[in-house]
Amino acid sequence: MKLLRASHLGMCFGVRDAIALAVAEAQHQPLTILGELVHNETVLADLRARGIRFASQPATAETDTVMVTVHGASEAAKTRARARGLHVLEATCPLVHVAHRAVQSLVRDGFHPVIIGKRDHVEVRGLTEDLAACDIVLTEDEINALHERPRFGVAAQTTQPIERVRQLVALLRARFPQSEVRFVDTVCQPTKQRQSAAEELARQCDVVVVIGGAHSNNTRELVATCARFCPRVHHVQGPDELRPEWFAGAETVGLTAGTSTPDTTIDAVERVLWRLAGQPEGQLASTVHLAA
Repeated sequence: MKLLRASHLGMCFGVRDAIALAVAEAQHQPLTILGELVHNETVLADLRARGIRFASQPATAETDTVMVTVHGASEAAKTRARARGLHVLEATCPLVHVAHRAVQSLVRDGFHPVIIGKRDHVEVRGLTEDLAACDIVLTEDEINALHERPRFGVAAQTTQPIERVRQLVALLRARFPQSEVRFVDTVCQPTKQRQSAAEELARQCDVVVVIGGAHSNNTRELVATCARFCPRVHHVQGPDELRPEWFAGAETVGLTAGTSTPDTTIDAVERVLWRLAGQPEGQLASTVHLAA
């Protein structure tokens, strides 16, 4: 069995920086993170082991200092936390900040904001909660349900596949040919790189394993992308979830991972895959890295 790693996989810089900030702050003061810092249980368990607490709302925080997650938050949410006397730190990814500024710019220029993303996702809530009005869409049916407006300003959740975003923008323009549609590409570069690498990987594999948190949107999107080009795709959170029968008859197995997946988890999954292939762990170096 040959094992291929995608050329781009695993943690992005925004996630690494957020984790580093949380760990550093927790060494100096008690800290509560508002929500899941990242959508990966291995990372969250490590943070809990360091004494970091988690709360869904500022009202239930047990420390004076709270931290906004890598996914960002609205100004209204941060103001509510400060109104309770809490010191608010931000671990927001810089590229999520870029998306916030893009949406604000569209509104200032007189465009009705349309956000392409998952309605219930924490990042999308952060992008939209400060807006007087907006639409959130993710499907053609939701585009068709929109009301006509003179000017639409479109941005996206940073972890959406760029091809889906472009398709929905094209549908919006086709549905409202008389409207001005301004699209600002806010899909982050790490997402684009991992999506492109996952497609290239899946085209060459009999089986693909995608590693990431069960609630990670970008990991689920990697699964969906790989499934378009490979008939056997499995989403796991760690090595214990691998099943030998998944790889029966497989000559080439691919490995990729979401942007909140630690390197240690990726390496652990890879070691198990080599054992399933009957190869010694010392052959890890023979893994092929595909071009993006």
